[in-house]
Amino acid sequence: MRMEDQGKAAYRAVYEEGASRLGKAGIAEAALDARLLLEYVCGTDRNTLLVHGDREVSEEERARYRLFLAERERHTPLQYLTGEQEFMGLTFKVNEKVLVPRQDTETLVEEVMKNLHDGMRILDMCTGSGCILLSLLQYSNGCAGVGVDLSEEALAVARENYARLKQKRPEMDAVFVQGDLFQALDACAGETPDGAWPGRFDRIVSNPPYIRTSVIDTLMPEVREHEPLMALDGREDGLYFYREITGRAREYLNRGGMLYYEIGYDQAADVAEILEQAGFQGIEVVRDLAGEDRVVYGWRA
Repeated sequence: MRMEDQGKAAYRAVYEEGASRLGKAGIAEAALDARLLLEYVCGTDRNTLLVHGDREVSEEERARYRLFLAERERHTPLQYLTGEQEFMGLTFKVNEKVLVPRQDTETLVEEVMKNLHDGMRILDMCTGSGCILLSLLQYSNGCAGVGVDLSEEALAVARENYARLKQKRPEMDAVFVQGDLFQALDACAGETPDGAWPGRFDRIVSNPPYIRTSVIDTLMPEVREHEPLMALDGREDGLYFYREITGRAREYLNRGGMLYYEIGYDQAADVAEILEQAGFQGIEVVRDLAGEDRVVYGWRA
């Protein structure tokens, strides 16, 4: 059945048409994305396709679905179309002003959680959607955090995610500040909003821009054409932000405090050396579920 036909259509037929269109457009996970978009439009779940494939899809639903398919055919990320992404078992709002949270980054959160204790203070540098900091606060007790980002538009998304999570967990304590790395904290010296601003932190965590400038044009179109360049470009060698953050991290870390980074698959040795030269100790490299180097961390003596 053609989606252009008038009237109602069966759910499975609409899905199959969508999967075909996305496949022809070169979308890597065409069938999955077609299903997820249809579920989003119709307010259904995966069981609908399996058990209720004959469910009628209204003309209005089909029209909305066609619009979403057209956007996805242009490689607009699925998450920007639905406006949300699951991360660490939580649902985060996302748009084109922030990176889409990825499963790889869950490795970073999980490593921090292994050494995160009640009442600690956390700094999330280059916070974006806030998914890292807010996940850490969600799964800890009595911790508070500050998220910093250069993009005020990204911070608007982080603050909305914070507000949504705080409705279910009122004790959650976070502050989001605009500025260029530690300059954002320098500008707010002496302020103590909501108790989350301690002057020094127990944990600093960051998933900074780390893609080499020369590599940006080779990334998949969903990334290079739609995700914010500011959140991707790590300058000439991809290490700029690691140097900048590490260079001042000790000023903002308590003794015994720890600095955690997400890294690119080939950056472990370089980032570990940056930490070592800055005087960090106990430096470790952690691999993600795919076996790629993903996290580097160390502690301040």
